[in-house]
Amino acid sequence: MNGSIGRRARAFIVWLIVAAGAAAAMWLAEQRAEAIVGPASIIDGDSLRVAGVEIRLFGIDAPELAQICTRAGRPWACGREAAEALRAAAADREVTCRPRDQDRYGRTVAVCHAGGVDLGAAMIKGGLAVAYGAYEADEREARDARRGLWSSTFDPPALWRARHPRRPH
Repeated sequence: MNGSIGRRARAFIVWLIVAAGAAAAMWLAEQRAEAIVGPASIIDGDSLRVAGVEIRLFGIDAPELAQICTRAGRPWACGREAAEALRAAAADREVTCRPRDQDRYGRTVAVCHAGGVDLGAAMIKGGLAVAYGAYEADEREARDARRGLWSSTFDPPALWRARHPRRPH
């Protein structure tokens, strides 16, 4: 019996070492990813162009530019406000984006900073985007404080997109 426990403990330790090595390798790859740096032009509340590269902010989903929410019984251009908030956060600052992935549309998915501020976190904390695989604690804080979207009635951006498919040009 002691032999099987010892073998299991050794196997678990080996598994932990392999998992830690894989996590460290992923972290190093992220740190080495070529940064995209320059001024930003804002596309919408979670997309921007930096140095000619279209970037989608990692871990967030903001209302679409044309999306309308309802606040205090009145229509509210939440998509436009989200884009304006991102524009203000990046304004007159060099933006540095570290690629994490590529989305199904070929856009670079990245964590971006301007003036030391994580733009994705700023959008979530301001309540102008929902968490999409990251920033969950920041979203809870915004929701509890009823900031931005959380002070309104809104369709989550993914649901809004499904109900309003883009028309071909």
